[in-house]
Amino acid sequence: MAPRASAKPQKSPPRDAPLAPMEALLVETLPDEPGWQFEPKWDGFRAIVARYGDEIEIWSKSGKPLGRYFPEMVERIAKLKQRHLLLDGELVIPIGDTLSFDALQARLHPAASRIAKLSKETPAQLILFDALAIGGKDLRDQPLSDRRAALEALHRTMKDDRILLSPASMDVEQAMDWLKSSGGALDGVIAKPLEEPYRSGERAMRKIKQLRTADCVVGGYRKADKGGVASLLLGLYNEAGNLDQVGFCSGFPTSERKALIERLAPHEGEPGFTGKAPGGPSRWNPEKIGAYIKLRHELVIEVIYDQITAGRFRHGTRFRRWRPDKAPTQCTYDQLVRELRPAELLQLIDQGRDEDG
Repeated sequence: MAPRASAKPQKSPPRDAPLAPMEALLVETLPDEPGWQFEPKWDGFRAIVARYGDEIEIWSKSGKPLGRYFPEMVERIAKLKQRHLLLDGELVIPIGDTLSFDALQARLHPAASRIAKLSKETPAQLILFDALAIGGKDLRDQPLSDRRAALEALHRTMKDDRILLSPASMDVEQAMDWLKSSGGALDGVIAKPLEEPYRSGERAMRKIKQLRTADCVVGGYRKADKGGVASLLLGLYNEAGNLDQVGFCSGFPTSERKALIERLAPHEGEPGFTGKAPGGPSRWNPEKIGAYIKLRHELVIEVIYDQITAGRFRHGTRFRRWRPDKAPTQCTYDQLVRELRPAELLQLIDQGRDEDG
C-alpha cells in the first residue's frame, strides 16, 4: 500500500504516488440492499490528481506520473480556484464519435513535441468520482456520502467542460439502465459502500463487467510447444468481404488441446485470413512468430470479450461455444459493441446531475 498522503498544504508534490487507489472486487451481481452508491465504470486511465499550490501531478493506477503525458489537463487543473487537492478520477479522450483507448495509449510517448501536438489535437477529459482532500482538509476517513457531497460542491465551482462529474445513484435499477442505455459500451458498473472511508489499495468496492460476446470465424490456429492447440485465431469479415484477424482465444485445458487438433484438422487449408492477417511477431506475444496453420472459413465460435480497440479485441477472449448454426459470412464487425460516444457520456453525466438535484 502506498504511504498515506498528508492533507496539509505542501510546497511540492511527493516524488512517489501519494496513495494507491481503492479498487473493486469482480462480482456476478450488484448488491441490492441499502447503503451502496453505484457509478459507471469508465474505460480510460485511472487518475489520482494531486495539487499542492502551483505544483500539480497526475498519478496512474500503478503509481507512475502521468502529468507530462496530459499537459492540457495539468493546465486545466492549474486554473482551478482550489489550490490544494487530492482527487480520484478517470482520464478519457473523445475522438470523433467514440472514446478512444488508442488515443490514450498514444500519449505514452517519450517525445515532448509529440505529446504537445496530441494534447492540442486530441485533448483529454477528466471524469471525477471521489474527493480525498480539498484544501487543508483530509477527507479519506470520512464516509463516501460526505466525500461525494464535497466533490459535488467542488465541481460546481469548476465551470470546466473537460473536468466532468461522474454520475452516481443509490438505485441499482438505474445503474443497470446505464449499461442498457449505453448499448453495452460502458465497461461495467461500480458499487461503493456509502458509509465506508476511502480504503486505499484495498478491493473495498464491487464491480460487474459487461458481458460482451461475438461470433467469429476461426481463420487459423497456432500449436502449443508440447502439442495440441495453443490458440485459435479469430476473424471477422470487413466491408470488402475479406476476413480480418481481430484477436485470439486461448487458455484451453491441456486435456482439451489434442481434441481440438482433431476437430480442426479436417478444415486445414487455404484461405486463412484474406484481409488483415498475422504477420511477424504476434501482437499479444512478441516471442511468437507470425506463422500459423490456416483454416478454411468453415468454423464459427462464440467468444466473450472485454473491449475493442482499433477494430480488434484488446485482450485475449474466452471460448463460450461452437456455433455450427451460424454461417461464417454472418461474422462481421457490426455485431461488436462500439465505444461510448461523447454525447452519450455527457447524457449520463447530466442524468447524474438531475438525480443529485
